[in-house]
Amino acid sequence: MTQKKVRLAIIGGTGVYDPRILDNIREEVITTPYGQAKVRIGTYAGEEVAFMARHGVDHSVPPHLINYRANIYALKMLGVERVVATTAVGSCNRELKPGDFVVVDQFLDFTKGRVCTFFEGGEAGVVHTDVTEPYCPELRQVLVAAAQEVGVAAHPRGTYVCTEGPRFETAAEIRMFGQLGGDVVGMTNVPESVLAREAGLCYATVSMVTNYGAGISPTSLTHEEVLEVMAANSENLKKLLFATLRQIPVQRGCACHKNNPALKV
Repeated sequence: MTQKKVRLAIIGGTGVYDPRILDNIREEVITTPYGQAKVRIGTYAGEEVAFMARHGVDHSVPPHLINYRANIYALKMLGVERVVATTAVGSCNRELKPGDFVVVDQFLDFTKGRVCTFFEGGEAGVVHTDVTEPYCPELRQVLVAAAQEVGVAAHPRGTYVCTEGPRFETAAEIRMFGQLGGDVVGMTNVPESVLAREAGLCYATVSMVTNYGAGISPTSLTHEEVLEVMAANSENLKKLLFATLRQIPVQRGCACHKNNPALKV
């Protein structure tokens, strides 16, 4: 494992597998108490940045089988403080159309069988983590400002509905999510965002809408459709990530690492 502290990390979701936005890339396999995690570390604007492909570089890991705890623990071991995650999502809100970016600010958790905490009693203790504001407000502000800088349209807030997957949702589920206040639906942001908060990491997500949800979309949903929209909008996503990395302040001015007993590694 590298001895130098890596302050920033990108977690790439569906369609975001290419770490070549960074220079001088090296790959590391980090062993954690929860298993191994693979990360690529490179430089951008003179600073080291960790890149982690959530589903694996070949999209071989489905959302319900991702080792979220190993991934977040590995970033904590590297010394990461700030995490910018990308996700591909469907839309429950007709105002959020395919190709749009959304800097989500809340989530609704409809996962069913995932381990969602580092704190399971015993030596780890019992911790009830505050997720009133589940995404780092400082990082969210940076993402919104970065989008404005590079001319990428990004909705400044939205509620992410996380489902278990790997199936897509029914039309009835999409109607229900919309009635509950959900804006976009995906399969990965919980428990990833919660574990990041438990670990004392600043974490924010920029979601790319790739399709309308079932019952809103006039066609059947396919993974290929998701990848096509991601590919068409990949340059905008890269520009947004570049601008975000440039604007992240060195010192953290938020409370993400203060309000809860942070995970010790």
